[in-house]
Amino acid sequence: MFNPDNARDKKTIEVFQKLFKVHPNDFKSNDPEFMKILQNYIFGDIFETGDLTFKEREMITVICLVTIQCLPQLKAHINAALNVGNTPLEIREAIYTCFSFLGFPRTLNALEVFNTIMKERNISLPLESGKTIKDEERFKKGLEIQKPVFGDALNKMLEKVPGKIGEKTAQFTTETYFGDTYTRKFLDVKTRELINCVILIGLGNNGLLKPHLLSAMKLGNSKEKIAATMLQCAPYVGSANALSSMMVLAEVAKA
Repeated sequence: MFNPDNARDKKTIEVFQKLFKVHPNDFKSNDPEFMKILQNYIFGDIFETGDLTFKEREMITVICLVTIQCLPQLKAHINAALNVGNTPLEIREAIYTCFSFLGFPRTLNALEVFNTIMKERNISLPLESGKTIKDEERFKKGLEIQKPVFGDALNKMLEKVPGKIGEKTAQFTTETYFGDTYTRKFLDVKTRELINCVILIGLGNNGLLKPHLLSAMKLGNSKEKIAATMLQCAPYVGSANALSSMMVLAEVAKA
């Protein structure tokens, strides 16, 4: 049981009630000792560490859960994200951003959870369109976003792939990931790039994480904010992934 006279318990109670609108003592579990370890660590410790808002923390958590496909927990945290100020359109756009690294099936799973919550909250679907460009502009507009941040890195990485597959992959990446996604309304490019870092942390893909950390910082995310983001990911994607991502950040930050 949580004791409001204990400072750590008191913080956990405050955060838990703000996110989920219930007292943690009302959360019934067959493993109450494990749940108390979990809740104190996340809501009593991690929420006290780093300069992130509740809104940012819950968006990060949502993306972690989409990445690892923990759909029951995803439902709880989409509701929490809404409770602390994220709009339905912002959450939808964050989930849309996931398909670039997670693929369409896992993104569709997450959207199914999201849309179920929208119906439960009596929010009409489909939501307002986020599209801002014409189909014939996808490559041009995508390149306008991609080029200043990534330069020619993608083309160079793929130039030796046989059968012109590398060339077509680079084209499709510019058109789809940057043109179709990064040009959309309701989330800025800075936030979308941080979301991509969260996904790569969850996947444990440190090879791609390094250039995306560089681009996230170039777009205005501070090293301190990214470090706090990695800590926020830890209880959801595991300390191994979080710690290894911090090592990559330390390497990037001193370069």
